Amino acid sequence: MATHLPAAVASLTAAAPAEGFLSLGWLLIAIPLLSAAILLLAGRRADPWGHWLGVLAPTASFAVGLGLLVALLGRDPHDRVIDLHLFSWLTAGALDVDAGLRIDPLSLTFVLLVTFVGALIHVYSVAYMEHDPARRRFFAYLNLFIAAMLVLVLGDSYLLLFFGWEGVGLASYLLIGFWNHKTANAVAAKKAFLANRVGDLGLLIAMMVMFANFGALDFTTVFASVDTAGQGALTTIGLMLLLAACGKSAQFPLQSWLGDAMAGPTPVSALIHAATMVTAGVYLIVRSGALFEAAPTAQLVVVIVGAITLLVGAIIGCAKDDIKKTLAASTMSQIGYMILAAGLGPIGYAFAIFHLVLHGFFKAGMFLGAGSVMHGMGDQVDMRRFGGLRSSMLVTYLTFGAGWLAILGVPPFSGFWSKDKIIEVAFVGEGWRPWVFGTVVLVGAGITAFYMSRLFFMTFFGAKRWNDGAGTNPDLADAPVQHPHESPRLMTVPMIVLAVGSVALGALLSIGGAFTSWLEPVTGHVEHGEPVLPVWLIMALTLALVAAGTVLAWRQYGAATVPVEVPAGSVLTRAARKDLYQDEVNDGLLVQPGQYLTRSLVFGDRQVIDGAVGGIGLVMVRLGDATRRLQTGYVRSYAATMMIGVVILVGVVLATRI
Repeated sequence: MATHLPAAVASLTAAAPAEGFLSLGWLLIAIPLLSAAILLLAGRRADPWGHWLGVLAPTASFAVGLGLLVALLGRDPHDRVIDLHLFSWLTAGALDVDAGLRIDPLSLTFVLLVTFVGALIHVYSVAYMEHDPARRRFFAYLNLFIAAMLVLVLGDSYLLLFFGWEGVGLASYLLIGFWNHKTANAVAAKKAFLANRVGDLGLLIAMMVMFANFGALDFTTVFASVDTAGQGALTTIGLMLLLAACGKSAQFPLQSWLGDAMAGPTPVSALIHAATMVTAGVYLIVRSGALFEAAPTAQLVVVIVGAITLLVGAIIGCAKDDIKKTLAASTMSQIGYMILAAGLGPIGYAFAIFHLVLHGFFKAGMFLGAGSVMHGMGDQVDMRRFGGLRSSMLVTYLTFGAGWLAILGVPPFSGFWSKDKIIEVAFVGEGWRPWVFGTVVLVGAGITAFYMSRLFFMTFFGAKRWNDGAGTNPDLADAPVQHPHESPRLMTVPMIVLAVGSVALGALLSIGGAFTSWLEPVTGHVEHGEPVLPVWLIMALTLALVAAGTVLAWRQYGAATVPVEVPAGSVLTRAARKDLYQDEVNDGLLVQPGQYLTRSLVFGDRQVIDGAVGGIGLVMVRLGDATRRLQTGYVRSYAATMMIGVVILVGVVLATRI
């Protein structure tokens, strides 16, 4: 049995009713949902103005979110967990679920991130999708995505969270496969959809075990009842929630869909990878902290999965030449940092969310920057065909550079304030854990510096590796002529805003521990232990590895000549180009056994079940044929048969009497 309630459970189980402006929290979801409905139902009549309605929806939700922020800040910190009842939703036997929203510092942090970054991506999309004939439908799907994510983070029960969870999965499928006339895009959408269904099964099983043990699915009841469940049930719940997080946040071993998801339009990549879908797993683990703290085995597995994924993503990022797929590998790795921090328990919750928020800014900025490069280079994504673009795309270069320095953790850029904190708390603990996990995050920081610097230098520095039409590169005379140019303002302004966040937001939110104090009503107040190494030494090691990774990348991809054609590379490089053979592993462990199982079931159905039914039919036909021969149509034959029967009957009677 669990022996204690986690630090934050007291506040979580004492949610106050919504009052005043807080009672309007439902507008956060209603606005983008209504906008999506209008854009889908209005049809082509909305084509001239639909994209602007799409932009207005997340902007309006962000304004509502700001109002809720002001309302929460006006309350005592211990009174900032608010439940807003909407309506009675499901009643079936012992299951009675009300639809309601939980407005607290954790959910509101996600609301502000999703709506603000989402609004910027919408603005960017107006120009990026300008010539697409289905732009209105694209914005409808974006709005649906925003609405589903808000349901996910605002729901006050696991059932409502699951409703938003599935909505995000549907919207991502529609957006990744938006250009489904291309086979690769349709396949990528299906792959993402199926990988997420595996994770969804984990969430379903977790909810079933919760209901069996707690008789409810709302956060208040579940978290207050943690002590009533056994370790087996709590561990099962924790592992199944982790499986759900692995599917949605592309963590090992369900990470292979993330790179293929780059087939969708670049704004989709920015939205999925920065502020919405892939962050859902981190939210789920932090929100379920009470359950994980009571199940230490599951909590340890969370840390292990995060550690594996951050290294896997970093290694894959070192070998990718597709600019978007490199950023996708980076997302996988950075989410691994967040999952690892969340698995460390109360000392890591706030830092996991802090890095998530800052990552939302600099990763969205870099994805939009990648889209800007593609816009100026005729939709080219191969970094080996870039080089020297900083002079042609100055704004893109500067804004992308801000994100690059932020993800490297260079002070005073934003990533330094969050990522270094995760590295620091990874060294806190006893026994082998701080040494193993601390070493992993340090090594990950060095590899991150290498592959992100590789991307930056290959794109913006070095010699031109594209056909400029002037004969500068005779070897590329047969390649399409490129005329790189800066993107329009509707694309560059969102990039500039995100770059400002990449530069200054981390330092701003760190003043006086403002962000961690803001989350305390949910995560609880925790006295952080001392790491096994001095903090100054951890910081020095981190910066040294970052510098080493950057210098190595400059020597190979900035100062040296980058070959246009892909070199053979080492065994590890070839494996990284193929995502460390994760697709092959999944095919061998899941797809092929599934196919054999399906064929076996089909064989059994046809040979056993259908055979039995067919056999019975055949017997009846043969019996009918035999019986039919007795019907001759001759009266004398029938009389003779009757006589024989009478004789047999008389013989039987006489025999029984004797």
